[in-house]
This record gives sequence, structure tokens and C-alpha cells, in this order.
Amino acid sequence: MIRTALMLPLVLLAACSQTERYNAAQEAADDNRLAQDGGPRADDGVGEAALVRPVTIGEDGPGLDACGAYGLVRGLAPGRSAPVRAAPFESAAVKVEVAQDSALHICTRSLDQKWLGVVVAPKSALAVDNAADGGTPPDGADCGVSSPVDRKQPYDGPCASGWIRSNVVRLVAG
Repeated sequence: MIRTALMLPLVLLAACSQTERYNAAQEAADDNRLAQDGGPRADDGVGEAALVRPVTIGEDGPGLDACGAYGLVRGLAPGRSAPVRAAPFESAAVKVEVAQDSALHICTRSLDQKWLGVVVAPKSALAVDNAADGGTPPDGADCGVSSPVDRKQPYDGPCASGWIRSNVVRLVAG
């Protein structure tokens, strides 16, 4: 009887642990639904405009900055720029181009770690294709990601945002 009483908490703990893993996996699958077989793709005839995944801010919780890291674009050939796309896919539309040494607020990343969801710091954007982002703000403007937000949410501030290949970004802080 005593052994059964001692085993019951362990069994319940194991059951909770399994539930947490399932929920985390389910949330990850939901967050990356565009990459799943049923999601829209440019080659499905849906068109590149359908490949949009907003950058999420506030993933570290309400006590930390909306975007928890800062990086610089590095490793580009002279005169080249790197595209910031509307979704973490090569076929997604280019929203803005950034040059070598451009500053980026790193807010999230794709599940495969190949893409970073970023907010482009002022003066870093070369060309904005999509005015819905607001483009680059005036000199001295704040992108609104260096202080906490109350919940996880899509970025809708004044700076350009999107997805960039992680292999062209060097982490500076965070």
C-alpha cells in the first residue's frame, strides 16, 4: 500500500510531462503551419503574396524586451545586400534589402533555425517594397522592441520587419 502511494505522484508527474511535450509540439506545428504540406506555397499557384508570416515579438515574456537579441548583417560580398522576406521561405516576397553591417533586432526564429524573424533598425533598410510595414522610421525613431510588451504578438511598429537567413547575421547582444 505504501509503495503504491509513493508511486502515484511519479505516475502523475510522468503524465503531466507527456502532456507538456505534446502541447509544445502542437504549438510548434501551429506556429510553422506554412511549412506543413497543407500550407500555401508559391508553386501551388497560390502566389507569393500568400506567403506571409508576421514576425512575433514578446516571446521571452512580459519582463524582457520585445526582441531579445541584436545582430549585424555580415559575410556579404562587396556591393551585395541580403533580402528580408515576408515569410521564412526563399519563395516569399522580398520586403526590404539590407546591406553589410545593417543592424537588426532579432525577435524570433524558424523551427529549423535557418531563418530569423527581425525588425530592421532605422537607417538599415535600403529599399522597402511593402508600405504596410511603415518602412524605415525617421532618424532617431524607436522601433518599439527594446522594451517589454505585455504578451506575445505580431510586430506592427514603424520599422520594417520580416525574415532573413540566419547565416548572414552575427549575434551582437542577447
